[in-house]
Amino acid sequence: MPPPRTPGERPGPGPKPTIRNVAERAGVSKSLVSLVMRGSPHVSERRREAVLQAARELGYRPNAVARSLVEGRTRLIGAIVADLHNPFFAEFLDGLQESLHGEGLRMLVGSGRWDPLFEAEAVEAFLEMRVDGLVLLSVVPDSLKDAAASVPVVVVGERDVVGVDIVVDDDELGASLAVDHLVEHGHRRIAHIEGARSTTARYRRAGYEKAMRRHGLADEIVVEPGDFTEEGGYRAARALLARPERPTAIFAPNDLVATGVLSAADELELSVPGHVSIVGYDNTHLAAIRHISLTSVDQPRRHMGRVAAELLTARIAEPGRTAQQSLVVPHLVVRATTGPAPAS
Repeated sequence: MPPPRTPGERPGPGPKPTIRNVAERAGVSKSLVSLVMRGSPHVSERRREAVLQAARELGYRPNAVARSLVEGRTRLIGAIVADLHNPFFAEFLDGLQESLHGEGLRMLVGSGRWDPLFEAEAVEAFLEMRVDGLVLLSVVPDSLKDAAASVPVVVVGERDVVGVDIVVDDDELGASLAVDHLVEHGHRRIAHIEGARSTTARYRRAGYEKAMRRHGLADEIVVEPGDFTEEGGYRAARALLARPERPTAIFAPNDLVATGVLSAADELELSVPGHVSIVGYDNTHLAAIRHISLTSVDQPRRHMGRVAAELLTARIAEPGRTAQQSLVVPHLVVRATTGPAPAS
C-alpha cells in the first residue's frame, strides 16, 4: 500500500492507485467505491463524499475501459441532434442528461447537421465506442435499422420509423393552435414557412393547411419553402413580404426561423405586430427574451428529454419489449408578436 498523502497533495511518479487503495483510505468496501464511481444514486451522501475525498487525495481515476469489459457495458449514451445551434435541442438535452445522470449514465453529444453523411458518421462513431444506447433527435439515418439491432435506440421528433421507441410532439395540433389564434385576431392572409425535409415539417404544414381549410381560408393558403434556420427564415420572409398581397401573419416552423422573419420585417420597416404578426414554434428561451417577446407554440422539450431517457433505460433493461410511441401535447404561449390584423 502506498504511504498516505496529506490532503491536497498531488500524486508523484509511481504505481497508480487502485480501487482497493481508495476503499481502504475511505474505510469502505470496493463494491461501494465502484457504485460511487458509476454515479449510482443508491449511496448515502456521507459515504459518497468519503469515497470522493479519498480518490482526490490518492489521485485515483477509474479505468473506464476495464470497467466496461468487466460489466459488459460502458454506461455511455450517444445523443445525436440535427443542429447544435437550435436552442430547442439544447433544452431537450438538458432534460435528457438530467434523467440519464440519475440512472448512472453519461451522455455524449454529436451533431448530424441536417446532413445524412454526418448523421451516419456520428452513429457509427458512437457504435464504435460501444455506447449502451442512442437517442436521435430529428435524425433518422439510413443505418437506423442496423443501429437498432446493436443497441437500444429512441427517436425523437420523427414518426416514419418502426421497431424503435419514439417521442413526438403533436405537431398538427400545435400548428392548429397557431392558426386559430391568428384567425381570432382577424387574420386571413396567414402564410406558413415550411421547415427542412422531415416528418416534423410535414406534420406542421399539414396542421396549418387543415386549420386554414377549417376556417374557410383554403384560398389563402400560402406555403413558402424554407428550412429550420434563422437565415432560412429571413429568406423565406423576404419572399413572402414581397408578394403583391403580402400576408398579415406568418407561422414559422420554429423559433429560429421566426427570428429570421423578425429581421426581414425590421429591414423592410414593417412593424410587428402592426403590419405583420409572427408565431414561432418550440417556445425556446429565444422567444422569452424581452425585446423579441415571440408568440410561440410550446412543446415541452425538457419533459421530452426525460421521456426519452425513461424509454431508453426501459429498453436497456428489457430489450425485447414492444416499441412505444409517446406523444406530448403542445400549447400556445402568447406574447407581443401577434395582434389584430391590420385594416385593409
